[in-house]
Amino acid sequence: MALSEEPAVGAVEDPVEDRAEDAAEDAALACGASLESFGESAETKELLGRLPAVLGDRAAREGALERFRVIMDRYQEQPHLLDPHLEWMMNLLLEFVRDKKSPADLVHLAFKFLYIITKVRGYKTFLRLFPHEVADVKPVLDMFTDQNPKDHETWETRYVLLLWLSVTCLIPFDFSRLDGNLHNQPGQERVSTMDRILQVAESYLVVSDKAQDAAAVLVSKFVTRPDVKQKKMASFLDWSLCTLASSSFQTIEGVIAMDGMLQALAQIFKHGKREDCLPYAATVLQCLDDCRLPDSNQTLLRKLGVKLVQRLGLTFLKPQVAKWRYQRGCRSLIASLQIGVQSPRDPGIQAETPDSDGEDDVPEEVESVIEQLLIGLKDKDTIVRWSAAKGIGRLAGRLPKELADDVAGSVLDCFSFQETDNAWHGGCLALAELSRRGLLLPSRLPDVVTVILKALTYEEKRGACSVGSNVRDAACYVCWAFARAYEPQELKPFVAAISSALVIAAVFDRDVNCRRAASAAFQENVGRQGTFPHGIDILTTADYFTVGNRSNCFLVISMSIAGFPEYTQPMIDHLVTMKINHWDGAVRELSAKALRNLAQRAPEHSARHVFPRLLSMTQSPDLHTRHGAVLACAEVSHSLYTLAVQQGRPVSDFLDEKAVQGLKQIHQQLYDRQLYRGLGGELMRQAVCILIENLSLSKMPFRGDAVIDGWQWLINDTLRNLHLISSHSRQQIKEAAVSALAALCSEYLSGEADSTAQEELVKQYLAELQSPEEMARCGFALALGALPAFVLKGRLRQVLAGLRAVTHISPKDVSFAESRRDALKAIARICQTVGVQAEGTPDEVVCREDVAQVYCTLLGCLSDYTTDSRGDVGAWVREAAMTSLMDLTLLLARDQPELIEAPVCQRIMCCLAQQASEKIDRFRAHAARVFLALLHWDSPAIPHVPHREELERLFPRSAVASVNWGAPSQAFPRVAQLVGLPAYRYHVLLGLAVSVGGLTESTVRYSTQGLFEYMKGIQNDPQALEDFTGTLLQVFEDSLLNDRVSVPLLKMLDQMLANGCFAIFTAEENHPFCVKLLALCKEEIKKSKDVQKLRASIAVFCGLVQFPGDVRRKVLLQLFLLLCHPFPVIRKSTASQVYEMVLTYDVVAADVLDEVMAVLNGTAWDAELPVVRAQRNRLCDLLGVPRPQLVPKPSVR
Repeated sequence: MALSEEPAVGAVEDPVEDRAEDAAEDAALACGASLESFGESAETKELLGRLPAVLGDRAAREGALERFRVIMDRYQEQPHLLDPHLEWMMNLLLEFVRDKKSPADLVHLAFKFLYIITKVRGYKTFLRLFPHEVADVKPVLDMFTDQNPKDHETWETRYVLLLWLSVTCLIPFDFSRLDGNLHNQPGQERVSTMDRILQVAESYLVVSDKAQDAAAVLVSKFVTRPDVKQKKMASFLDWSLCTLASSSFQTIEGVIAMDGMLQALAQIFKHGKREDCLPYAATVLQCLDDCRLPDSNQTLLRKLGVKLVQRLGLTFLKPQVAKWRYQRGCRSLIASLQIGVQSPRDPGIQAETPDSDGEDDVPEEVESVIEQLLIGLKDKDTIVRWSAAKGIGRLAGRLPKELADDVAGSVLDCFSFQETDNAWHGGCLALAELSRRGLLLPSRLPDVVTVILKALTYEEKRGACSVGSNVRDAACYVCWAFARAYEPQELKPFVAAISSALVIAAVFDRDVNCRRAASAAFQENVGRQGTFPHGIDILTTADYFTVGNRSNCFLVISMSIAGFPEYTQPMIDHLVTMKINHWDGAVRELSAKALRNLAQRAPEHSARHVFPRLLSMTQSPDLHTRHGAVLACAEVSHSLYTLAVQQGRPVSDFLDEKAVQGLKQIHQQLYDRQLYRGLGGELMRQAVCILIENLSLSKMPFRGDAVIDGWQWLINDTLRNLHLISSHSRQQIKEAAVSALAALCSEYLSGEADSTAQEELVKQYLAELQSPEEMARCGFALALGALPAFVLKGRLRQVLAGLRAVTHISPKDVSFAESRRDALKAIARICQTVGVQAEGTPDEVVCREDVAQVYCTLLGCLSDYTTDSRGDVGAWVREAAMTSLMDLTLLLARDQPELIEAPVCQRIMCCLAQQASEKIDRFRAHAARVFLALLHWDSPAIPHVPHREELERLFPRSAVASVNWGAPSQAFPRVAQLVGLPAYRYHVLLGLAVSVGGLTESTVRYSTQGLFEYMKGIQNDPQALEDFTGTLLQVFEDSLLNDRVSVPLLKMLDQMLANGCFAIFTAEENHPFCVKLLALCKEEIKKSKDVQKLRASIAVFCGLVQFPGDVRRKVLLQLFLLLCHPFPVIRKSTASQVYEMVLTYDVVAADVLDEVMAVLNGTAWDAELPVVRAQRNRLCDLLGVPRPQLVPKPSVR
């Protein structure tokens, strides 16, 4: 018997809805198609075939299940590819289920696999494939007797069984025929098949797992059968309504029960015939009203309530296609184009004949249904609003024209500014549904377009953020629906407004999903309407992918679209109205920059209309409006000045005297109103500094005006009080103030008459460099670095001296790493500003003597390893020093290469090589880039680079361009090769020591591999090995008691000794390397209480035991001393490592080996010292090492 999912004749279904949903599904499949067929067919068949074999092995069983789940999940977006294979998969699994000999676990496992298939393909498609003969009813029913509804491990079995039972219920025979004679013997009655099925369905409607959904499907198929509805439908509805009325959504049990009842009722009224359901509809509606579901906090219950309400409404109304609805004709784009080519059609056909059924045919209950659906449009959850919107669309399609128009009017009432964002969103969804179904007549378009244009820019501030992105997204959906619903002639009056609004949303919306939705709606209108101005050109610029980047939208795409005059002015007006006062600071800044660009496209409009509005907004009491307006004034004024210069016109053509005066008064008005104070003051200081910079660059006629002193005060006050500004905006404000100072000095302090002001400025800033506040030092150091050359002229020496003083570390400012960093940046910038001349005047240019001092300062800062609670803050200083070294060296190479001395160049390259081999990825990568930039610089080449030829061979320009120096796996194998170059060996070993002995797993692994690879290559070269060990010992000696280097160096030595890097020295007794290394280790741990250092030294001592001679005895003595260390943890660690040492190296005579091992292993080394000391002395005797003697403490008199 052939089965289908089509509802029975007369069922409450909407053919238009079904076709639209099928088309939507097909479109989704087309968009996401990336696979072509079910490629894992053979593997799946083999996997299902061996289920009995894996049943006994839990790991194999779970592995098979997981593998099948992975295979199926690949087809979540293209489930139709499974259709040709569903039947054999089902048959294969049902064989296990139907086999009486199959163990229960195998049956449950088969149902788990069946559930995974239904999850991916959907139960509606899968349902048709179940065996559904008359003979299948009883076996399926019988399987329920073995099920335990409380067994949470086997819920898939019950779910699939209920689905299977639901399809067997469709057999075209009266169920009473399956029962035979129910009264075989007196007193014995069997339950009828009909009652058994109903009992199963009712029992599973109140469970909390997925079986509840399948039970609802079963009820809808079973209760609506012709034979069952006569006997059981009334009683089942009565039971379900009683259960619904007696349950409360305040309890978990009540929520579960109500969920099942609502699902079952909704399914019954969906699939049942109208004439069967209509007698009960009013009763069900009344019961639903009494449940007060809109008051529930359970989203699912409210959604099911709305779903049931709309199904009841469809039951009250006769199924019909509204004759009055607007019909565009073919919804297929290809079909529409073909018809248009063959014969031009009249615009949208709208029947004007009156409905055959008057308003009297509409039952009173429909009003209540629509009212509840309108309430559902305002629900707090999207799925409820979406269900309500679909319900309104379905009901309106069965109403007379006047009543449907009233519904549309009620939906438009959602768009009041007294309503919440939920109502706006629900209203948009409902309008989209109405227009998609042709139920929103063209006469309503003026009202609808008006509210949709508002919805496209809807945003409501809530605390520190806003709501409304879902409203804007839904408004784009409405515009998308318009494109498919109406003829171009109907939308022609609104094309300009809709196209501009969609372009604005696609380019200037804050949220990426709204920008992409607007772009999609614009594309749909361009394709189906063909009336949007410059549609194709805009789509190629603002497609789905390009609108993903917000900065790109504001600054690039907007400029491209503004080339079309239809969109320029609306875009500018939107930015001024909606975005300049936006709550998000990043959007305000981008909007100001976008206005700067767009002003180039519409200078007259910007100057005459936009600029006066912006000036008035600068005095707004709202902080965001004020901040955005000041930024916009700064950007637009400079843009208009630039345009005037390009066109050879005076700036007064765009900015009249009133505008100039308005710009000049901004600072004073803000100062008088004390708006530079508090948190809002941070934003205004930054904005006004940007304004100062732009007005200075625009050469506004303010020279000698009092406003210059006001601006100077603001900059100085901001730099002086940086420590009072919140840390997240401090850097931005500092940079804005420094840039403003540079532009201000260049424009308004450049005359001879200003020399006194210049002198006073430099003197004041130099004094501020000694401020006790670190941030003040940072600000004024950068300010000195930004001063133009004419201000520094005659004062260069004292400025450089002041900045060099800031870079020196003293006990009181040791943690002022940021001030040292900014001072280094300032020194490099000054050198570039004034230039370099070997024999120049010392106070005007950087001369030979200054170069040496600057290099000394920069190189000295490369050894800044200051740490505090923030970590290695000295890394900021080292990074700035490396950048400054590169800038200065390249400047000298271009202008005065003779000033680069060989020792200085060698020290620069060696220090950079050291930084490039250290442990912090970011700074290692920066050092490598600087090193390679100096090495490969060829205009002209940097002189005196040590081992240039070898370096160019190790780091060829073409090969290193693609290297990620921040990745240890790529950096260390290359950097470690520098150990082979004598000039770099010391510094690279110093850096590698910190990396090899570090904590980060990847850094340790790859740095160790790089070092060992080099060591492997020199094992047969005694001289190279001697040179290496000599340098290594020198590094150790120079780093004694410097824990930053010495501790990781000890760890590195341990690894090298353990890996036999110095095995060649074991052939010689008392090799000098071993003797010197032992002496250095002893010196390093002398009187040390650092547990980490002591543990590292123990490992090194154990490694040194492999070297013969007197050194071995001395090493053992050190280890035995540590066995009696005051710290128990050190004693235990020493004993453990000595035990491993004895096993590894042949240092103990065979006759005492067992006893030594027994003492090491059997002694509690964390016991009291006298006990431990006795065991230690015993070991000394066994190994022939003199017992250590206690040194009496000198008596204190």
